[in-house]
Amino acid sequence: MSPLSRTSTFSPAGMIAWLLNLATRMLACSLNMPEPLVHNTGVFVFAHVQAVETSVGRTLCPIRLLRQLRYLLQSRRRRPARRSRYPSTHPRKGELP
Repeated sequence: MSPLSRTSTFSPAGMIAWLLNLATRMLACSLNMPEPLVHNTGVFVFAHVQAVETSVGRTLCPIRLLRQLRYLLQSRRRRPARRSRYPSTHPRKGELP
């Protein structure tokens, strides 16, 4: 085995970790902040975005929306039309005043 040949160190996971570290270092340098603070802030923001997406995903779940729509349609069919408490002072079409 020659000294120039080595095993593949450029795995996709290794490259992603290296690029993430480089991006964190460059952002920290441009913002004049310590790297750990930039990293922790990114993790914090990611966690909040993930929580919002999860809650919105539950709210906008197609199955849940379909159930709500069915419930609304069924409840409208079951209820008879309500008469107004306050009769209109204007006659309806075809009625005498």
